[in-house]
Amino acid sequence: MSFDVKARTNVRPSSSDLWFLAYLPLAISDGIATPLIPLLALQHFGASAFAVTIIIAASAMSQVPFTILWGNLSDRVAHRKFFLVGSFVATGLAIIAIALAHDLLTYFWLNIVEGLASAASAPIGTMLLLETRHKRWWPQDIGLFGLISGLGTTVGLALGFVWLFVVGVSSPAVQVMTGLLILSGVLALLSAIVAWAWIEEPASRIDRGTVSDLVHLHRGVVERIRQVRLRVVGIIDLTRSSSERLPGREYLFLVALGVMSVGFDIFYGPFPVFLWQGAHFSDAGVFIVYLGSAAASTALFFHSGKAVDNHSPKSVFLGSLGARILLLLLFLWGPLYVLFGLGTPALLGWLTLLNALLGVTWAFISTASTLFLVRLVGRSARGRALGLYNAFAGAGGLAGVLLGGYLYATYGVHVAYSIAAVTVLVGAAMLLPIPYHMFRIPHPRNRRIRRASGTRAASPARFGRLRRR
Repeated sequence: MSFDVKARTNVRPSSSDLWFLAYLPLAISDGIATPLIPLLALQHFGASAFAVTIIIAASAMSQVPFTILWGNLSDRVAHRKFFLVGSFVATGLAIIAIALAHDLLTYFWLNIVEGLASAASAPIGTMLLLETRHKRWWPQDIGLFGLISGLGTTVGLALGFVWLFVVGVSSPAVQVMTGLLILSGVLALLSAIVAWAWIEEPASRIDRGTVSDLVHLHRGVVERIRQVRLRVVGIIDLTRSSSERLPGREYLFLVALGVMSVGFDIFYGPFPVFLWQGAHFSDAGVFIVYLGSAAASTALFFHSGKAVDNHSPKSVFLGSLGARILLLLLFLWGPLYVLFGLGTPALLGWLTLLNALLGVTWAFISTASTLFLVRLVGRSARGRALGLYNAFAGAGGLAGVLLGGYLYATYGVHVAYSIAAVTVLVGAAMLLPIPYHMFRIPHPRNRRIRRASGTRAASPARFGRLRRR
């Protein structure tokens, strides 16, 4: 009896891949809500730039502890499906309630509630994937989740643009945005219906501590603040003890990652405020700028993986960071703003292009940074390292959002975006002491030649970690 190892075999013959599509309406909903929530706060309630960033940061911060809480709770209860469906329902209802809020304080607290509700979808959806798919197909399935996330977000942004620019062009702006946000909530409820219809409870359970070798980490193909729910593999429980302490180089990388994340979100925290107040774009124009980045990141996500495989992760990482620093500085006020004019189609096209190029750099940064860390650590420390990766990036991002809002509101866009670029530069400079030879993987043909000629193979102390990808 023969067995085809390439055959795509489920852990359970009755399991269905259709439940993956439950995340598609949710991703579309997220694409709509990401720029819309700060815009509605600005125009409906007259919120300041700093107040908008507080709302964004509070929502994201509330997700951090509850992501672990919901994941651990689902491990102790027999029904993961009910947790996921409940998360989708609660998220949809919370978004609808946000759209109908009558004052800024209620708006603020409802965003926190939405963060708590959406926190369950990341760890529980991940465990359902791992428990209903064979281990050999995890990387491909996670790539499919990434594709669903990117396409859904892009469709959501495009839908928001059409809604604002075509459907509601003759109606009051706040009324149109309120209707669009209600649609976002309805789409999250649609995800709950799909999940209820197509998710089957797994026949067996996987210990969350046994998946630490899942190295193809997906942090979200689209860079945005409200991305926690779509981190399909951000499941490492940081409360468990590590089997191997991380050496100094790994901690240096993690600290550098945290610093760079601060810089990224100093820029992106007040970004919707900058587009609406500073560049004088319409609501539809803000969606177009976001759409440029989303489409570019989605299109290049898989190509970035090939580029990192063909080159050193350090080279790709530092090159992408250098390009991003230059792009951040191009957003500063300059002669082009005077030439194009505020709120004009020409300026809209220029900033959309810049943000699309930022999306290109993000596609390479998100892939290269993960492999950068994976090739530094041994297999036994990999789970701990990837958990810390998410923790440092998340903490840096939250700090960056708050700092960016404060700097923008107090000192203006020049100071805020200049500090963002300098902060990313400092984080990149911290990586320079890590030698390039840490990332070289001997070619298999060269290893066979060394063995055949009697030459001793490369020292395991030097390359042992790098072979275990």
